[in-house]
Amino acid sequence: ISLLNKTKKIIFISKWLKNQFFKGINKRDYNKKCIIIPHATNKKKINFKNKENLIIFVGRLNKSKGYDLFGKAIENILKKHPNWKGIVIGDEPREAYNFKHNNLKILGFRKHHQVIKWFKKSEISVVCSRWEEPFGRTALEASSSGCAVIISNKGGLPEASPKAIKLNKLTSNSLENLILKLINNKNLRKSLQKKIYKHFYLTNNFISNKIDSYRDKLILDLL
Repeated sequence: ISLLNKTKKIIFISKWLKNQFFKGINKRDYNKKCIIIPHATNKKKINFKNKENLIIFVGRLNKSKGYDLFGKAIENILKKHPNWKGIVIGDEPREAYNFKHNNLKILGFRKHHQVIKWFKKSEISVVCSRWEEPFGRTALEASSSGCAVIISNKGGLPEASPKAIKLNKLTSNSLENLILKLINNKNLRKSLQKKIYKHFYLTNNFISNKIDSYRDKLILDLL
């Protein structure tokens, strides 16, 4: 409350984060002091015909991000579908997992432009976080790259990728079944990719205009 009384505006990156901030506070008294400006990225140029049979996980390789769920699921999936590959990008020195398969490539940390190249090639992207993501950068980048995105219904993830498929249960079995559903139904997979890509709107240009609009209003208020 002290912070709200001292500031002109508080900018949040998601509706979820704003709601968390206002727990125990009457939001109506301060609603005009708040604005939501999400993260943004460029909408990638995609040729859906160039997508490869890749299932990608990007992020910290820990339980908070649901990597243990993904690892168990992807091992089973690759045994059933040897023409598919799993791609893992990220690291985590505090936790150790030993998921192995000839078609599972764990690449470690990669620079942003390299990650984007993998997203553009991948058919399916999995963001199965257990913790409440303030927004969800990975889901954002996957959506802008035309992936069929699977997310957990945590924090701001549904805002980062509104058209993504949501996991009903955060278990490796549920995740495995959902990925298999997309693998076995090409029409469903391609339809989801195109729907997510078509409805992607959180571009750098869109958010830049939103920030400029706020700045212009702020200047007028100060005059």
